Amino acid sequence: MAPVHRIALVQLHPKPLSPAENFDKATSYIKNAAREGCHLVVLPEYHLTSWVPDEPNFRESCAESATYLKRYQELAKELKICIVPGTIIELEGESLHNIAYFISSEGEVLGRYQKKNLWHPERQHLVSSAGQPHTAFDTPLGRVGLLVCWDLAFPEAFRELVSHGAEIICVPSFWSLKDVSDEGYGLNPDGEALFLNSTVISRAFENTCAVVFVNAGGPPEKGEKTSFAGLSQVGMPHIGSLGKMGRSEGMSILDLDMDVLRIAEDNYKVREDMRREGWHYAYTRITDGSKL
Repeated sequence: MAPVHRIALVQLHPKPLSPAENFDKATSYIKNAAREGCHLVVLPEYHLTSWVPDEPNFRESCAESATYLKRYQELAKELKICIVPGTIIELEGESLHNIAYFISSEGEVLGRYQKKNLWHPERQHLVSSAGQPHTAFDTPLGRVGLLVCWDLAFPEAFRELVSHGAEIICVPSFWSLKDVSDEGYGLNPDGEALFLNSTVISRAFENTCAVVFVNAGGPPEKGEKTSFAGLSQVGMPHIGSLGKMGRSEGMSILDLDMDVLRIAEDNYKVREDMRREGWHYAYTRITDGSKL
């Protein structure tokens, strides 16, 4: 019988340039998730610093936030829970790298991913992982892949992870309803919500995988009256959205039945096609049967 994984989506609202305060808040959510029997908790992109690259103390805040990886490892081991601590901005020389990690319930780093597809305002501040491949890795929940925010717009990223056997793809994000121009926003004020809700589910169906999308939320006191998109959810083939949230900060807990992915693959045979000799999208062909 396929396992059922309990997952916590922590739609945290990060206070700008306040890693210690944001870490304490994240820790509280993680402890609550552990008490609820969760196997995995996922946080948003930029959850320690927010995204304010033009602020004078932003780089200093990023340098401080990089020290929290070890503390998340200790927390994961203490609580016996896997953690994807959103993303952590790390300094390498003069460069800033936006990094997502997967930490096991034993406190080990099992996966590391540097954001590849940078949103165009990020490109003057961050360095992309560029030509490095997308790779999946083994975890207590099965084969997992990591992507970040704007990567969601690129089906190629998901397909490459699926070619490595990924069944669960975690996507920490920092997505606003006003990330588009005034002209784009004027066409549809809910356009970004439409983008997110449509794409998360599409990626799940077309890859017979679970898409764990966790976005930043707005301040709790503002409720739904915020430009933060929120909408954290898990996209599943056949079912659609699980645990979908609104726009405000909070936590959603859901049970992810991996048998749904088996049923989806039995019906759609996406991975079966990707295994075939002569597969016409050769760059995504699955070559290692052991990872299926």
